[in-house]
Parts: sequence; C-alpha cells; structure tokens
Amino acid sequence: MTSSTQDMSKFEIDRSTYDHFNKENLKFRAAPGISEKLVRAISKDKDEPEWMLKKRLEGLKVFNELTMPTWGPSLKKLDLNDIHYYSLPDAKSNSESWEEVPDDIKKTFEKLGIPEAEREALGGVGAQYESSVIYHKLKEEWEKLGVVFLDTDEAVKKYPELVKKYFMTSCVPTRLHKFTALHAAVWSGGTFIYVPKGVKVKAPLQAYFRMNAKKGGQFEHTLIIVDEDAELQYIEGCSAPQYTANSLHAGCVEIHVLKGARARYSSIENWSKNTYNLNTKRAVVQKDGIIEWVNGNMGSAVTMLYPASMLIGDNSKSHFIGIAFAGKDQNQDTGCKVTQIGKNTSSTIISKSISKDGGITTYRGLLSIKKGAKNAKANVECDALMIDNKSQSNTFPYMDVKEPTTDLAHEATVGRISDEQIFYLMSRGLSEEQAKQLIVAGFIEPIVKELPLEYAVELNKLIELEMEGSLG
Repeated sequence: MTSSTQDMSKFEIDRSTYDHFNKENLKFRAAPGISEKLVRAISKDKDEPEWMLKKRLEGLKVFNELTMPTWGPSLKKLDLNDIHYYSLPDAKSNSESWEEVPDDIKKTFEKLGIPEAEREALGGVGAQYESSVIYHKLKEEWEKLGVVFLDTDEAVKKYPELVKKYFMTSCVPTRLHKFTALHAAVWSGGTFIYVPKGVKVKAPLQAYFRMNAKKGGQFEHTLIIVDEDAELQYIEGCSAPQYTANSLHAGCVEIHVLKGARARYSSIENWSKNTYNLNTKRAVVQKDGIIEWVNGNMGSAVTMLYPASMLIGDNSKSHFIGIAFAGKDQNQDTGCKVTQIGKNTSSTIISKSISKDGGITTYRGLLSIKKGAKNAKANVECDALMIDNKSQSNTFPYMDVKEPTTDLAHEATVGRISDEQIFYLMSRGLSEEQAKQLIVAGFIEPIVKELPLEYAVELNKLIELEMEGSLG
C-alpha cells in the first residue's frame, strides 16, 4: 500500500510510453465486420470444443437481435462494421520465456514495465497483444500450491469442465446486453485463474492488454475462481496508441468468490482517446466472501463501465473504489452496481471523478437490495471535481430497496477548485498549477493508497500529465 504523500520525483512517465505504436506485423487479420464465417473461423483456429462454438454462435445471434444502448454516451461514431475483430501478431503464443517474444512487441511491454514488475513484485504475469496472449508465466511457488494462471484459450483445453461451468453462465450471461453478446461471439485471449481451497496468494498476479493495430478490437476474457477460504490479488492494465480511426475494447471479467474467500481486482485503464471502452465486469460472492474493486479510468473517447457485485451468500461483502478522469473530447460514464440478496450483506461504493477542458464524467450506479436480504448495509459516496467551467459532471444513482431492515447511506458532492483554495496554497509559495495539482492529489488519495506502489505512482503521474496546461 502507498499514499500520494510518498516521494514520486524519481518516477517519470512520458505520454509516448502509451501513445506510441509499432508498425503492424500480423500473421493474420480478419476483414472488418462480424459474421458467422468469422465466428466459426475463430473457433476453428483455436481448436475449440463444440460447446464453445455453440456459445459463440449464440452470442452472434443475440448480438444481431439486440439494439445499441441509447441511455448513456452517444455511440454514433462507433462503426461496428469497420472494426477488425480478430488479429494475430506474428509471435509465438503463451511463451514462458521473455527472450522468445519478438523484439518489437518486447520493447512495447518493456516500456510499460512488464518484465521489471514481474521481477520485483508479482507472483505471475500475462501479456496480451491484439487477440493473442504472447507471454504467460506463474512463479513456481504458486504452481506448487495448485494455483492455475493461464491464458483463457489454453484453459478451455486444459480445464474444460471448470471453464464450461463458469464461463458466461451465472455471472455474465450472454444476453446481458449487446456488447456481452458480441464478446461471447468473438472473445480471444484473456486470463484464467483458479485458486484452490485455503490457498492465499500473497503476491499479486498481473495481466496487461495492449492494442496496437489501427481500427482494432480487443475482447479478452478474464475468468477468476477463488475457491473456499482462498485469497487472491489480481491487477489488470490496458492501453492502446492514438490513431484517427476508432477502436473498440469490449472485454469481460467474471469473478467467482466462493465461501469464505477474498478477491481484490485492481485495474488501471489508459486506452487512447479514439478507443470506445465498453467493458463488462461482474463478481458473484458466496457466503462470508469478499470482493474488492479498485478502478482507475484515464483514457478512451467513451467509457461505459460499471463493475457489479452480486452478494448471494449471507455475510458477503463488496467494496468498490474508483476514479475517472475526463479531459477534452472524453466522456467517462462509470460507476458500480451491487445486488444484495443474502442476509447481513454489506457494500461500500466510493466513486470519484475529475473533469477538465470540457470533459464529461458521469457516475451511474445501481444499488438493489432484495426482499429477504435482512440487515443489509450499504454506503454510497460520489465526489466530483471540475477543474474549469467548461466541463460537466453528472450523478445518476439508482436505489431499489425492497427490505425494510436495510441501513443505507448516500452522499454526493460536486465542486470546483475554489479561488480561496488556490490563493491559500499560492501564499505558501506554490505556483497556481502546483496548487491545482496538490488539490487533485489530495482528492484522489483514497484510490491511490489502495493500489500497489508502482501503480499508485503511475496513476498519480498520469493525472499530473493530464493536468499539465490546465491554467487559462
């Protein structure tokens, strides 16, 4: 754990770290658009069992039936017929040796700190480039305890019964919305984790997803099963270079927290500002289980992302804390959903947003407490900070409480950095820009201190970069 008060002077981020792109070097790229022929080709290329092909074809059928969402940010500029849904880099899949990764891809991930992070702090690392996982490795100490950490494509073959039981069934059904159906049809790569009963994985596991190709689509599937009384920390990072054409990210995260288990999922998404980030994340939590979400959303033209917890078991808990940053031409529509079903369940939602240069941030949340969820507790806090008078901040909390024994609290604040705050800090020797950055650092501290050190520093520096030139 860390805090924003730590010395970060030695940590520098160059925007080109994220926005650079390699010359495309693909061994295969599907023509733009989606069709049954493409879906069958993806399944055949992966040598999948018949049940997975059927799930893909059902996804395609539902995708064609459902309409585009109209209740959030506009998706009119997203042309789904202009996206390449399946692209394979000219690289060996699932290499356990970093030396086997092609130099151009290796340099990209080295810029993003993947090998260094693996050496220093992590229990295992996966790296996906376009539609293919090109590197995956779990430290031997966790392998010996029976932890499974694989590319999801590989897990379909090695653990078919486990994958079939949990893959897009009770947690994220195919028909949830148009983009989960699309995901079911064209998903590729991602992370599969199984933690056996009683095993507590103390070192975080990490995956990093990178889109490089122009007009690309990435649809990785993360499936995590934390068995009874087990524990896991998992971190995802995401980025893509800046192009003039739009890209699409519609991944899916499913987390199953079994009896007495605990899972922490942390994510920093820094997609480029021509990417539509339409991601789906959900967790099902059984008796005495705990799910923790830590989310940072920085990039993208449009994000629609609402991590959801379904507290099915008695005494289960969900904690969510997230930050969204919207600058010029960005619309960050984010939030959290919690459904409390078991008795004595509890949930907390802390959502923070920052907008500048005309950016739009929206908190969109759902808290549903079902009849019979006796003694449920819930607390929702939404705080928005606007840097200027051109930006927008919206709050759309929805609460559906059917149980009279519920203890519920909700608080929302929207504010601008005041002249008085700036004046006070400038009177202590800071420049106006430094004063604004200090106020923002204090505003995001609750999120930062929940992240591992490297990611906390990265998030702070990314927001500092976004804040540069915010005067005038």
